[in-house]
Amino acid sequence: MSRWASRWIERWDPEDERFWDEGGGRRVALRNLVFSVLSEHIGFSIWSLWSVMVLFMGPEYHVDPAGKFFLVAMPTLVGGVLRVPYTFAVARFGGRNWTIASALLLLVPTVTAAVLMKPGVSYTTLMAVAALTGVGGGNFASSMTNINSFYPLREKGWALGLNAGGGNLGVAAIQLIGLLVIATAGAAHPRVVLAVYIPLIVVAAVLAALYMDNLTAVRNDTGAAIDAAKDPHTWIMSVLYTGTFGSFIGYSFAFGLVLQNQFGRTPLHAAYLTFIGPLLGSLIRPLGGRLADRFGGGRITLWTFLAMAAATGAVVMASEQKSLGLFLPGFIVLFALSGLGNGSTYKMIPGIFHKKAEARGLTGEDAAAYGRRLSGASMGLIGAVGALGGVGINLAFRESFLNTGSGTPAFVSFLVYYGICFAVTWAVYLRRPANSPEGAGPAAPTGATVYAEV
Repeated sequence: MSRWASRWIERWDPEDERFWDEGGGRRVALRNLVFSVLSEHIGFSIWSLWSVMVLFMGPEYHVDPAGKFFLVAMPTLVGGVLRVPYTFAVARFGGRNWTIASALLLLVPTVTAAVLMKPGVSYTTLMAVAALTGVGGGNFASSMTNINSFYPLREKGWALGLNAGGGNLGVAAIQLIGLLVIATAGAAHPRVVLAVYIPLIVVAAVLAALYMDNLTAVRNDTGAAIDAAKDPHTWIMSVLYTGTFGSFIGYSFAFGLVLQNQFGRTPLHAAYLTFIGPLLGSLIRPLGGRLADRFGGGRITLWTFLAMAAATGAVVMASEQKSLGLFLPGFIVLFALSGLGNGSTYKMIPGIFHKKAEARGLTGEDAAAYGRRLSGASMGLIGAVGALGGVGINLAFRESFLNTGSGTPAFVSFLVYYGICFAVTWAVYLRRPANSPEGAGPAAPTGATVYAEV
């Protein structure tokens, strides 16, 4: 059997501190994390491709602002849907094997866009090409599910935050490259952006083949997905993740168009600014996971939603006053908070299912295995719903600008949603009954014992 077909690890017990620290577990997990981040980073860049391509689309493309919002919403929709099968693919094919395959799939939208992106192409063709970039959105789910299996519960917040944050940086990276191309080659040369990424995709696939591993323990457990789908916490966390990640990816895709339509910025001026928010949101995501490890994901998530509501209030004021000086810092703070919340909500997921395992009487490795099994499966579903939140944001902006010429109504609706998420986080994960200091409160779903520390 060739080396490439045999990279399966039979025994993996990260909760065993001796195995983790002295048996090489930490080193192997870190190696897989590094190359997972690289592949996911490029996946996010390709998923965000059309947030950059629309900046190259001048009047000769004959696409109005409403049409451009649809173009950037299409990859979000497809990527959200693909996150479900991508999650299951890890169990079916192995984390390393699927990382290679999912990286190579990124060649399809990039090569297609390189051939078809030109003035005179039909809007239907552009929509189809934009839909293909959804494969980049699926990478996140398989990557997070895979890395979740490598790390012990005590370090999941930090590890998942690094994995996701490094991936999220792909949004800012492609926007920076787009800025560089527009500023140097000009807005008539979108293919230069694609020429940068096509070789990077091949490099990521080769490195995954050389240095990543598969875990036998997570193979072919399709029943976990069914169990996760039946658990109410999967859908409650989907609501919360829509508020954090849905905001991050939706704002990332729409930021440049909002600046052009709300404040009359040129594509070049917009490109100078669009990368800042995604960059900060990505960099702060690991901090959200680290804070959640220390203080509890529920607590960090609660206060993040309150701060997001406050920042949105400032953005609404700026939108009404047409004040770019107030709008930019408010919107960038909103990006940063969404990244913080991304880290804390994803830390909550394995913690919730570990607590449920303990409530069933499981201990030690049995509890850890139960938690890894269900949290890994649920991450795909939660990630898919969260990504679809990005579609909602772009469609809300489209309707808002189409009907009022302003983004204010859209921002007001987002503020209301953050208020709902704040209430749900408190009611389900932080409220405790007066006579039972250990419980999560009467609002917790039946059969669950969930603590603020998740």
